[in-house]
Amino acid sequence: MAEQQQFYLLLGNLMSPDNNVRKQSEETYDTIPGSTKVTFLLQAIRDASAAEEVRQMAAVLLRRLLSSAFEEVYPGLTIDVQMAIKTELLASIQMDGSSSIRKKVCDVAAELARNLLDDDGNNQWPEILKFLFESVNSQNVALREAALHIFWNFPGIFGNQQQHYMEVIKRMLVQCMQDQENPQIRTLAARATASFILSNESNTALLKHFSDLLPGILQAVNESCYQGDDAVLKSLVEIADTAPKYLRPNLEATLQLCLKLCADTNLTNMQRQLALEVIVTLSETAAAMLRKHTAIVAQSVPQMLSMMVDLEEDEDWAMADELEDDDFDSNAVAGESALDRIACGLGGKIVLPMIKQHIMQMLQNSDWRYRHAGLMALSAIGEGCHQQMETILNEIVSFVLLFCQDPHPRVRYAACNAIGQMATDFAPTFQKKFHDKVISALLQTMEDQSNPRVQAHAAAALINFTEDCPKALLIPYLDNLVQHLHVIMVAKLQELIQKGTKLVLEQVVTSIASVADTAEEKFVPYYDLFMPSLKHIVENAVQKELRLLRGKTIECISLIGLAVGKEKFMPDASAVMQLLLKTQTDFNDLEDDDPQISYMISAWARMCKILGKEFQQYLPVVMGPLMKTASIKPEVALLDTQDMENMSEDDGWEFVNLGDQQSFGIKTAGLEEKATACQMLVCYAKELKEGFVEYTEQVVKLMVPLLKFYFHDGVRVAAAESMPLLLECARVRGPEYLTQMWHFMCDALIKAIGTEPDSDVLSEIMHSFAKCIELMGDGCLNNEHFEELGGILKGKLEEHFKNQELRQAKRQDEDYDEQVEETLQDEDENDVYILTKVSDILHAVFSSYKEKILPWFEQLLQLIVNLICPHRPWADRQWGLCIFDDVVEHCSPSSFKYAEYFLRPMIQSLCDTSPEVRQAAAYGIGVMAQFGGENYRPFCTEAIPLLISVIQAADSRAKENVNATENCISAVGKIMRYRPECINVNEVLPHWVSWLPLNEDKEEAVHTFNYLCDLIESNNPVVLGPDNTNLPKIFIIIAEGVANESIKSDDDCSKRLANVIRQVQVSGGLWTQCVSALNEIHQKAIQDLLNAA
Repeated sequence: MAEQQQFYLLLGNLMSPDNNVRKQSEETYDTIPGSTKVTFLLQAIRDASAAEEVRQMAAVLLRRLLSSAFEEVYPGLTIDVQMAIKTELLASIQMDGSSSIRKKVCDVAAELARNLLDDDGNNQWPEILKFLFESVNSQNVALREAALHIFWNFPGIFGNQQQHYMEVIKRMLVQCMQDQENPQIRTLAARATASFILSNESNTALLKHFSDLLPGILQAVNESCYQGDDAVLKSLVEIADTAPKYLRPNLEATLQLCLKLCADTNLTNMQRQLALEVIVTLSETAAAMLRKHTAIVAQSVPQMLSMMVDLEEDEDWAMADELEDDDFDSNAVAGESALDRIACGLGGKIVLPMIKQHIMQMLQNSDWRYRHAGLMALSAIGEGCHQQMETILNEIVSFVLLFCQDPHPRVRYAACNAIGQMATDFAPTFQKKFHDKVISALLQTMEDQSNPRVQAHAAAALINFTEDCPKALLIPYLDNLVQHLHVIMVAKLQELIQKGTKLVLEQVVTSIASVADTAEEKFVPYYDLFMPSLKHIVENAVQKELRLLRGKTIECISLIGLAVGKEKFMPDASAVMQLLLKTQTDFNDLEDDDPQISYMISAWARMCKILGKEFQQYLPVVMGPLMKTASIKPEVALLDTQDMENMSEDDGWEFVNLGDQQSFGIKTAGLEEKATACQMLVCYAKELKEGFVEYTEQVVKLMVPLLKFYFHDGVRVAAAESMPLLLECARVRGPEYLTQMWHFMCDALIKAIGTEPDSDVLSEIMHSFAKCIELMGDGCLNNEHFEELGGILKGKLEEHFKNQELRQAKRQDEDYDEQVEETLQDEDENDVYILTKVSDILHAVFSSYKEKILPWFEQLLQLIVNLICPHRPWADRQWGLCIFDDVVEHCSPSSFKYAEYFLRPMIQSLCDTSPEVRQAAAYGIGVMAQFGGENYRPFCTEAIPLLISVIQAADSRAKENVNATENCISAVGKIMRYRPECINVNEVLPHWVSWLPLNEDKEEAVHTFNYLCDLIESNNPVVLGPDNTNLPKIFIIIAEGVANESIKSDDDCSKRLANVIRQVQVSGGLWTQCVSALNEIHQKAIQDLLNAA
């Protein structure tokens, strides 16, 4: 008994408001063995004489114990104790007088039932099913509630018996939803039904069978909202998110109800926003289904707009120097976000006509809040209505610019917001069309001294504008821009010293950085105007409230340095480095959330780009804090839904619902900084190469595990990018060190290709893996690696075909429309991009391992053959042919044993309607001639007329065809060079020379120039012509090649061409004749070639 009393005391202390008491109690509680905990907790729950909050706490702890440590605790209990727990829980539910304790015990029972369902779906606790059936039919309301609560909490409780009991479950729910006397039963039944629907979201037949329960759910949503309970409404949002098709038979009624609730100002803001959330969520999860109900959607637009008007007058707004984060619960923010999402979800074709008139009316309203909302609405729909707004951008921009002079500062602010947003959404068209109007309007608005908040926002809009502004457009305004920015900076520096205000200065410093970043070397004349003041800020702005200003100034200095280049920046470089190092030495005192950290880290990387190898000396100081930031471990927690309600998203937690009443929480603070730091490590490895070798080991140990860092895509991308770069850095340490490092990363890279969920990140990982193989070469993968890689690539190819089938099926769906087609096209492009990476990896493997890898390749052969079937999309055929091109290029003559699979398709593809397919086929013919061997001779002969017909087609040099055509020209050259017996060389040569030079495909250009040198050096009469009369034409070909950068100054080919020119130089008359045929650009190109080679 004494022990039990002590335990009650402990439970009481676990709820203590005093942190120390609570912490100590938690430590004591954690030392009690699991089985003892179970006994004590159960006794506490059943002890009617104990205090209610102690009993509640015991129930919560028992549920948590079962949820988090079931396998460790429960199987170790004796059969009797296990039986006792089951009996006691059910007895407690039946006997207990307190409804809040009963509810908590139901949660424990549901948790136990969840864990007692075995892998085959057998429920090892049949008594609880019997209890559910009896309770739901009981006259006792409390028991009916208990049964519904358990079923709501664990709708999978019937396990493999669910189908058998389906009618009973349905009847039970219908009966409870129709309980006229007890509204709480109706509400609970609706939540339980929703929970059941959600847990069976992919079972189409079941959703159909239960569709007649939806009107009951909607009725419960309506009733409960007016009782101040929004739980059923939240369930409806979840259905819209996870099982939207369930709503289809009653979609009209669902939308009407949500509209009615959203419009009812007697409800709380939260409830109105949730009602709107149902419609907005459907626009994302079932856009095509919703597009059939445009009339109702159109009625929801004014609701969003009226929420956006819900703003307070705030006397101090214009002078505020600290920006609070948006109040995300406010109607104005919710309305704006809803508008943004619905425009993206349904597309501009539908949304813009619905909203345009409303916005125009709002902008003419005499109340500033309507004008403000109208402008904010324009900003919000830009992304979703992109195409439609682009056509009327002229009238929109002219109209918005008028509001930069509106009498109300918050409307001027909203006008700046709209300009900034459009500058991003419609770049660079926006900049090209409206540069003159927009720059002058923003500069004028920036002079609004009495409203710093407006000034700052105008500066922010200017940043958006210049970030995406083509350099040539910005240069004419540079003088004017710089003078304005300088005047404001000086004035605001004075204000900072006198009043301590900094908001506008923070933005202006970034505006200067953005202008410098776009203007590049054109910023040199203004460098001395700004640099002294900027250095002054970094030296003196050391107070805590100036951290952001200091960080932004550090960013500005490093961007200006990068823009003006090493020569101009060098005199200041070491002073700037000393300033940064000083911050760095105080770095250990900086708090983890100090905004200077990420600015510092990025500034270091820019300094590294400016200083190049000279940066190496600073690495010892820089790497400590950088590694510390890159190693941030986020706080994570696995919570059940009950616990999650006590944690709010405000203190930096974000949650992902894992279903089955479980949620995963992560504290997002520091994640962006971590990603930036990882990106900067990549930058150092890239810039410093062997200069970074000291750090490769610690960096690779950090990066390899980060391939699995699923909390942030950017971190995984940086980890992948770093791998080949780190190998390059490590090369100088010799092959043994390099191989060790490769072994450390290889397994993880292959596994990451198999498990990465995000296609953008996946393509980066595959790309890096291919680069690593090219770098390490033959022997870098062992048999296990190949086995795993083969399985993964096979899986990727099979998935590629499966996704295409799924897309075809979606085209048959009843909701299919042109917007769905756009989405499918995007998915298709993503898929093809992954296919290109499969091709990259195979290319790396073939080029490293040559023909000995062919037996391994055979497991993929049939899938690659499927890619080149004539009925497949062109991208499949293109990449399938590219893979066979590699087989021919790197694995010949053995490649011929697969000729039956690819030769016919390859030759037929030379005349394909798609230029990409023609290019891949022509390249294949070229490598056949060069590497294929004897067996391919007849096919080279067969290909020649087809290649020539492509080259001579009327539109062969059109932009979309030119690459394919150049590959055909190169292939003809390779056949003449390596297989002259297949072709009448003398007949084709004059034609071939007339097709030169190749301007687009630089790699093939080198082949053709090398062959041209062979021909000239051997004095080929056909090429040189009688008495060398063709030489002027050859000079033009060479000059064009140099001018076009098809010939690199450092390769052998350029030396050979230079020699050809020098030989002509010594024979006076011929030289004059050749040079006089050249224009200025060509003459300069010939001179450059002679100087370089």
